[in-house]
Amino acid sequence: MLGVLLQIRARGTRSPEQGSSLAELAEHIVPHCATLRSLGPVAAPMSGAVSDLSARMILDSRGNPTIEVDCCVGGLLRGRAVVPSGASVGTHEALELRDGGTVWAGKGVDGAVSHVNGEIRDALVGMDVADQRAIDTALIELDGTANKARLGANAILGASMACMRAAAEGSLWHHIAGSGPSSMPVPQMNILNGGAHATSNVDVQEFMVVPHGFDNFPEALRSGVETYHALKSVLKEEGLLGGVGDEGGFAPNLSRNEDGLRYVLDAIERAGYAPGNQISIALDVAAQEFCQGDGYHMDGQVLSGTELGDLYSEWLDSYPIVSIEDPFGEDDWESWTEFTVREGRRVQIVGDDLYATNPGRLLRGIDLCATNAILVKLNQIGTVTETIEVIRMARDAGFGTVISHRSGETSDDVIADLAVGTDAGQIKTGAPARSDRTAKYNQLLRIAEQIDVYTDLF
Repeated sequence: MLGVLLQIRARGTRSPEQGSSLAELAEHIVPHCATLRSLGPVAAPMSGAVSDLSARMILDSRGNPTIEVDCCVGGLLRGRAVVPSGASVGTHEALELRDGGTVWAGKGVDGAVSHVNGEIRDALVGMDVADQRAIDTALIELDGTANKARLGANAILGASMACMRAAAEGSLWHHIAGSGPSSMPVPQMNILNGGAHATSNVDVQEFMVVPHGFDNFPEALRSGVETYHALKSVLKEEGLLGGVGDEGGFAPNLSRNEDGLRYVLDAIERAGYAPGNQISIALDVAAQEFCQGDGYHMDGQVLSGTELGDLYSEWLDSYPIVSIEDPFGEDDWESWTEFTVREGRRVQIVGDDLYATNPGRLLRGIDLCATNAILVKLNQIGTVTETIEVIRMARDAGFGTVISHRSGETSDDVIADLAVGTDAGQIKTGAPARSDRTAKYNQLLRIAEQIDVYTDLF
């Protein structure tokens, strides 16, 4: 832009002493701004080495403490990242370090913050901010545990993401993509909440709409938003409209879990869209939450893994369901494999708690044909490099990849750029309500101004 201003000054009719009028500046700058916008964000020069790293406590969308990390390069703030937190947390996830005790109801993060401001800062200052793999390797080695329990996955991830943002020259999605492909992801929009994300009697954690039958992301998003508002009307007419869950979806009490499917289907039709052709349904069952020693407790019954799988098959026969996440418990490999062998050709079966974005568990799932897709969460594994490696492994195995938020979120929109930059194909980031969720959708709308490729669902 400085070069543009110098050209304007050189072409102006006034003398250098007189300068240019505002009208003259506007006449020449506006066309150049339009050109720059069409090319995407302007790249900023990067000096190279991490000069400082600092962390603080801020609040997430549930009012709980979380970590925000700043990364400075050449003495200037270049990257800032905030770490999310889950409610239904799998036992195989990297450890989120909390303080315990009575302050903040035990959820404080002072220890994790001190690790960033101490050991982690000391390890990373002077490193090349653009060498993400070296940074993440240093973090993993510094922690020295299998699940990042010493320093905390929240502390490590905050540093890893802040460095990634600091290294990005221009748009973050383009930095992530490098020379690889990129595309706009199909969203899974959580419009009816249950399970650990709500205080209702609904066992299934998320009923989502999937707007896949559209030519571009903005049209797809609009259809999902209109369906969300249509569901509000449907529930109000049924006397079921109450509060919302952690992720912004409505949270009614229902007589049985299948009613959630029926109401979502009604909402799709009420919004004027064709179920199955334009908008389909996805479920996050989060079955680990109702898996007990004697079986799966749903709708007042105790079901075996096979019986639960048979119930899902009945739902597949009756509703336009294209994706089922966590249909079984996180270690019930036999039920996963049995169901995937039977139904994997007609529905996406997504492992979340099963895999915990962990490459070792993913390899086992690939060997067993336990699923045909994986949910990817940065804070389940704890570094950017490991996350991207899991995505690559899954894609190489022919798996679908779904980039996901957590129920405890912030305004950080990194997963929007991650979904686009890795060409993941799908993103899951809650209802189109509450700024912690819409921040991701809004970032995707910005990116859609530069990318017009909207992913085919399958």
